[in-house]
Amino acid sequence: MNTIMAKFINPFTDIGFKIIFGQEFSKPRLLDFLNALLEGERVISDLKFLDKEQPASYDGDRSPIYDILCETDSGEKIIVEMQNREHPNFRERLLYYASEAIARQGEKGQEWNYDIKAVYIVAFTNFMLTGYAGCLRVDAKLTDQNGKPFTEKLRLVCLQMPCFTKEAEECKNQFERWIYILKNMDTLTRMPWAAQNAVFQRLAEVAEVSKLSKEERMQYDHALKRYRDTYNAMTGAEQKGRAEGRAEGRAEGRAEGIEDAKRDNARRMKADNMPVELIAKYTGLKEEEIEQI
Repeated sequence: MNTIMAKFINPFTDIGFKIIFGQEFSKPRLLDFLNALLEGERVISDLKFLDKEQPASYDGDRSPIYDILCETDSGEKIIVEMQNREHPNFRERLLYYASEAIARQGEKGQEWNYDIKAVYIVAFTNFMLTGYAGCLRVDAKLTDQNGKPFTEKLRLVCLQMPCFTKEAEECKNQFERWIYILKNMDTLTRMPWAAQNAVFQRLAEVAEVSKLSKEERMQYDHALKRYRDTYNAMTGAEQKGRAEGRAEGRAEGRAEGIEDAKRDNARRMKADNMPVELIAKYTGLKEEEIEQI
């Protein structure tokens, strides 16, 4: 892991992801990325950002806090998530997020006729889903048993970043160029394709670490430390899992190492006074377990 301060921000830190995709001035970049992702299917001409923290519907409501929640010009909801740590029920979590976004479209009264707008979830992961090793893009839709589309109202897309191994000169389209930049940004000394593409040129301008305000730099340094702690914990867990696997079985050792790493990270986050619901989101631990740490 590179410990020297990079020229560009790490997009897999909270603030890095927000600068690139999650603010009003980030809209052109998010539009460009989503249109590259959906090329050949549809074109999104405009977006508006929605409150990513959904209001509770009742006491004890477990409403999700999204990384990015936005709405297209034609009313579809798009949730963009960044996940660094493997989660045992990650697929179920995405399904829950989508279900929440669908359910909240319901209107009061008898006149509503279930006019649901489509919900898309795009999840960047720094790990691979079980059964999808080596597959950069995992697209999930609702189909019948014969593979015929049942409804187009739900779409889940997982982008498994460890699976992308192309070099810059091998990238053939805008989607691959985006993935290359996001995966390698914190090691780049210059922004590729910036001379030919205004979106990447602007990204180079806003994503330089030296261009961050004092407050942003403090937030970024803190977020980068958390990211590195997570990375090191994951690496340590994998190493521990391999070592114990030789004696007791790799799967059991790796699972134990990951759980220890989760609790260690939860302790650090609690010490930083992070809300319990956010700690649960980033570690995958239950809120009750976090309260006892």
